[in-house]
Amino acid sequence: MNNAGILRDKSFAKMPLADFQLVLDVHVMGAVHCTKAVWEAMREQKHGRIVMTTSSSGLYGNFGQANYGAAKMALVGLMQTLALEGSRHGIHVNCLAPSAATGMTQGVLPQQALDGLQPEKVSPGLVALVGDDAPTRMILLAGAGSFECAHVTMTRGVFVGDGHDTAAQVRERLDEIQDRRVEVVPSSGWEQYQLELAKAGLAPVAGFHT
Repeated sequence: MNNAGILRDKSFAKMPLADFQLVLDVHVMGAVHCTKAVWEAMREQKHGRIVMTTSSSGLYGNFGQANYGAAKMALVGLMQTLALEGSRHGIHVNCLAPSAATGMTQGVLPQQALDGLQPEKVSPGLVALVGDDAPTRMILLAGAGSFECAHVTMTRGVFVGDGHDTAAQVRERLDEIQDRRVEVVPSSGWEQYQLELAKAGLAPVAGFHT
């Protein structure tokens, strides 16, 4: 499990770039170095389980944590790609977003909340992500004995072509573009290309009806 992390919280306007870089180096490159160290061994043995520690601050944002949020969302992107690359070798890669009382949350939450957020209440989620029957490419949220799942989705959107008023159409149809009644969790980044080409009449796409 890649769990190294630090905080250097400050509004973006007041944040030194050195603090931004430091947080990315610890969270992202710390995970990269640890994963790289075991990757070949896992490939050779055709089995492996890797868990990245992400955060709701990365998934949904949090005031004063531009550096931390960017780092934590970067780990989701790393997980998505490594899960694809590792699938043929039996390597499952997931993300865990814990809510827990740690040194990083002391003074941030009231004591009553901290008392209910014991780290051991997150542990069952970690166990589920590293077992022989573990999923892959899952973003599991865990805290206070509760478990949820987050997804990076893609809506059906609209096709406006390349006419002279396309920018105006995009602005006017933003509500339609973000309509979530028909959305999917793409299996890879290529699904964006496939969907857009299909809507332009240039290629078929699985999962959507054009």
